[in-house]
Amino acid sequence: MLEDLSHHLLDIAENGVNAGADFVDMGLEEDFEGDLVRMWVRDNGRGMSKEVAEMAVDPFYTSRSTRKVGLGLPFLKQAAEACGGTFRLESKLGEGTLTEASFRLSHIDRPPVGDLGSTMMALLSGHPNVRWRFTFRCRGQYVFDSAEALEILEDPELFKTPDVCLWVRDSVREGVEEARRGG
Repeated sequence: MLEDLSHHLLDIAENGVNAGADFVDMGLEEDFEGDLVRMWVRDNGRGMSKEVAEMAVDPFYTSRSTRKVGLGLPFLKQAAEACGGTFRLESKLGEGTLTEASFRLSHIDRPPVGDLGSTMMALLSGHPNVRWRFTFRCRGQYVFDSAEALEILEDPELFKTPDVCLWVRDSVREGVEEARRGG
């Protein structure tokens, strides 16, 4: 089971890459005044027809042949709605998919945010040729864009090296904490 929001982001982003995305824009927002946590993942993968998008939230539907069930989206939808939030899935064939979920921040059953730095490290090291943009908003805003890091590194394969992996993880963790403080 997906225990925190960073795991949901990872799962949905992987879905996009598996659908051929080479750009994934994702993020999380903590709004204390509005009592809301909102997360989103937008990709430029193959997208889905309206019919397939409707079936994608059914736990007994999957487009994969490796397992007979697809639980990521149904779990996210259920968790969001159980915590006074919303779930939205929009997709167009040939254009990509947008998944959004919101949760009441103060709800006792809301999943924790989790380790966003490790999530970005896993995505970037696993798919170094995908452009990843991660935004975190709270009292301030932090953005990590792999295209900016690639300008410095020059070789996407370096995203797989231990030193760069740890730098990505730590940079995202620090950026998230700074945005929480209002920087």
